Amino acid sequence: MNGLCKNRRIVLASASPRRKELLTQVGFEFDIITSDCEEITTKTKPSEVVEELSYLKAADVADKLDKQSEQLLIIGSDTVVALDDIIMGKPKNEEDAFRMLKALQGREHSVITGVTMIFTEPGREDKTIVFSKETKVWFYSMNDDEIRAYIDTKEPMDKAGAYAIQGLCAAYIERIEGDYNTVVGLPVADICKVLREYKED
Repeated sequence: MNGLCKNRRIVLASASPRRKELLTQVGFEFDIITSDCEEITTKTKPSEVVEELSYLKAADVADKLDKQSEQLLIIGSDTVVALDDIIMGKPKNEEDAFRMLKALQGREHSVITGVTMIFTEPGREDKTIVFSKETKVWFYSMNDDEIRAYIDTKEPMDKAGAYAIQGLCAAYIERIEGDYNTVVGLPVADICKVLREYKED
């Protein structure tokens, strides 16, 4: 897949092992450089929030690199779970995780991932493409004991919405509508589509 970028070095602006696995899965070779910017958003709509945060991460990493010596593609991403357009972040503690998982039972919710792709070229202005992708998710009902048992595994504690679709919570996912990889954290097919269509000005 690196052929989609020709001689461009790809940098993933994320330490997420799930995003790393997804990019590797579709054949990309890339470096990882994490952002340490303060993730403060001025937006409230979930799709706009993830787009802005993905941009902040990608732009922060782009500023750390020598853009005058090589062609680069920096990929930043951010994912949120939203119920009725209210963002559910990572749980603060086990009770917060229980509250989130309880709220998701018997309800449709959305997982939205924002992606920023910054293309750099020595001597030229950067070109930035920002987009977001939404997938609908439905749970089978979990009773309180099942929710507590899942929380005891510690899997929910660092996950947006307090669950991982690719982990133990797969046992409770009834169906999804949209792209599975968006829920995991990176819509790689859409990234590849952008690369196939990308043209230098």
